[in-house]
Amino acid sequence: MSYEAVIGFEVHIELATNSKMFCGCPADHFGKIPNTQTCPVCLGLPGALPIPNARAIEWCIKLGLALNCQINLFSKFDRKNYFYPDLPKGYQISQYDQPFCINGFLDLDSGRRIQITRVHMEEDTGKLQHDHNQTLIDFNRSGVPLVEIVTEPDFKNIAEAVEFLKKVQLIIRSLGISSADMEKGSMRLEANISVRPIGQKELPKFKVEIKNLNSFRFVKKAVEYEISRQTKLLESGVNPAQETRGYSENTGQTFSQRSKEDAHDYRYFPEPDIPPFEFTESQIEEWRRELPELPEQKKKILVDTYKLSLSNAQILSSDTEMYNLFIQSQKSGQYTAKKIADLLVNKRYQGSTPKTPEELLEIMKVNSKAQISDPEEIRSLVQKTILANPKAVSDFKSGKEQALFFLIGQVKRELKSADTQVIKEIIEQQIS
Repeated sequence: MSYEAVIGFEVHIELATNSKMFCGCPADHFGKIPNTQTCPVCLGLPGALPIPNARAIEWCIKLGLALNCQINLFSKFDRKNYFYPDLPKGYQISQYDQPFCINGFLDLDSGRRIQITRVHMEEDTGKLQHDHNQTLIDFNRSGVPLVEIVTEPDFKNIAEAVEFLKKVQLIIRSLGISSADMEKGSMRLEANISVRPIGQKELPKFKVEIKNLNSFRFVKKAVEYEISRQTKLLESGVNPAQETRGYSENTGQTFSQRSKEDAHDYRYFPEPDIPPFEFTESQIEEWRRELPELPEQKKKILVDTYKLSLSNAQILSSDTEMYNLFIQSQKSGQYTAKKIADLLVNKRYQGSTPKTPEELLEIMKVNSKAQISDPEEIRSLVQKTILANPKAVSDFKSGKEQALFFLIGQVKRELKSADTQVIKEIIEQQIS
């Protein structure tokens, strides 16, 4: 019997507000001395009352609008009850049956539409730090505004999932509401995976959640392993357990953490200390008008209006500064849109993107050499670069995509006019 995967995702985004979700403590906790950004509210001390962060709620709704969601004009917070050391109150203020945003979607490049169940607001938990035979808790992160995006189990394969997650990350950055930096934990991914016989329409009776995946590369590896694990169990006549699992970078395998809860296990009930919210259509429309040009809109303009390749359009549309620089520079009429785009993309990989249109056009004047696109000529230098930079190679393998830019830059130093896309493809081939 052949099997297929059923995959959905939960994406958690820490918002870059000045203060936390329900108190005035600073929300920027990364790298700070543990337990120095806390107060009675985010420590869950008796009698402390939460005051909602209006900016965080606005940003949550704007993200919902960018993801084509319907906005609930009546919404509320709920208490999600569970006991864990990083949750000082014994419950998390979250949203259950009436979240801010519901029924959204995001289209993939293939035209396939991924349905988004909800985009809701909650508070982050503290952070556990394991040190030898003891576990310490840092509550600086406790109470930081956290938006959760929940998808339907619409992904047919891991490639679709990674494309969707990268699109979400670009939208978040375009809105300016979070750095969405997975290395720092400001964007955290959880995959929900089941396997069923091909042709079966109903969802499987079990679901495995893989928590805290902090790079697209680890998402790919963890999901691929879990699909294989579940398939082998089903082939042996065993139904996989409904549980929460982690992913080990060292072994490349998932491992059991605890049994998976259902919604009723959390005993949700309305948060009694925060009144419900009522919005007007005009308020929602005002926030919609304030949305910036989103990456897919920019990409469409670059491809349709300026006739750029899809590859260059994706790179330029992913960086607001580069996109604006391209638009401003091509107005001079001195060079074709393609030549300007090629130079910007090459400079990005070298780590030396021009800052102004004048600087870019000056570089264009002196950069008149023909591009070197001979793969064999580049492959030799790529191999030398990989051998000379083992740490960058290791970083790239562990999911740090910035390391790829570094390696491309090293090759470009020797072959300044080489085709960047060819270099990128050869490096990925050699490392894989």
